[in-house]
Amino acid sequence: MRKSRALAAAGAAVAVLGLAAPTATAGGDHHDTPSNIVALPSVIARGGRLTVTVDGCPQGGTMTSDAFRTTHLTPVRGANETSRGTATIDEEARPGSYDITVNCSGRRLTRPAAFTVIGGVRGGLGGSSTSGATPADMAIGGGLVTAAVAGGGLFWMRRRSERRI
Repeated sequence: MRKSRALAAAGAAVAVLGLAAPTATAGGDHHDTPSNIVALPSVIARGGRLTVTVDGCPQGGTMTSDAFRTTHLTPVRGANETSRGTATIDEEARPGSYDITVNCSGRRLTRPAAFTVIGGVRGGLGGSSTSGATPADMAIGGGLVTAAVAGGGLFWMRRRSERRI
């Protein structure tokens, strides 16, 4: 009975080591291959600045999209095999989802629908194109002040005459 338990324990240990060995070597096979693209913010307006981080890109590279010009990726100090770049979204970019393609050490990776461009607000001047009050504004304001003074004077005169009676 003791021999069967010892054989079972040894067999289990060999099985665990056998399954773990391929996993341990698979991690080193992606050296200098871009593996993950993260774009922040994921929703951005035209003219905004987009920060892209790429794992598996230790020497830097380039990134491109239909929403911005080709931009350089620079290695991040202290982060193993990571590069980062900042791109400005074109003012003419249409609202919608955009892909990002990264080139690192001669290898390419594309992340579909990496970020979304939203339409900007068409803000007008809102009446701020003139400086100061217009003649119409002055006439209306003057009329209101005159009416207030006349009404106050009439009210006061009536109160004085009521006291005399």
